[in-house]
Amino acid sequence: MNQDKAKIGKKGVAIVLVLMIILISSLMIGMVLYFSGKGTEISLIDKKYKTAKDASYGAVDFFLKDFIPTSISIATATPSSSIISSLNSLNLTTSTAISKIATDTCFSSKLLSSTSSWHGTCSASSDIKTSGDIKFSLKAESSTPFDVYIRITDTIQGNSNTGGVMLEGTGVAESSSGIITPQHFPYTYSIDVQGERQLSPSERVQLEVLYAY
Repeated sequence: MNQDKAKIGKKGVAIVLVLMIILISSLMIGMVLYFSGKGTEISLIDKKYKTAKDASYGAVDFFLKDFIPTSISIATATPSSSIISSLNSLNLTTSTAISKIATDTCFSSKLLSSTSSWHGTCSASSDIKTSGDIKFSLKAESSTPFDVYIRITDTIQGNSNTGGVMLEGTGVAESSSGIITPQHFPYTYSIDVQGERQLSPSERVQLEVLYAY
């Protein structure tokens, strides 16, 4: 009788141990699957962010190097037609890659005057989609396009004399007469950027740019 009880006791202990091993193994497998899934999810999020960031960088590069210089030149002569005229000068159309959000009067004032002197038509909304200046729609290979919204949020007027202010003692360029001419930096802009894939706003990136023209 005692031997039978001992055998039953050993079997009970063995069953408990087996169940514990199964439970621990299940937990380990579950943890491996969880972290593997998280790793895949993080990789996918990072890929989406990188794609949106690259699209935004491309739009910003064009905006700073081509669009702003052309717009400043046009706005100086004809403030009421800066955006459309800039697009036409760059051989682009507003119905394809770039469209205007701000009025020409607002955008011109942002380009040529300090923030406190911006025109009253400039929107104070925090939503860059409705208060931005320019919207870029960039085609993506075999997928839906990206929309990149760009908005000038602050303008600081600097040395606006394109001929340079003549100073003695400091500067960046010295003439034969020994008079120093400082480098020309007429405007400094703070710019907000938001890029996102059409129909999938979760693929989004937001940037802040400081640009000295």
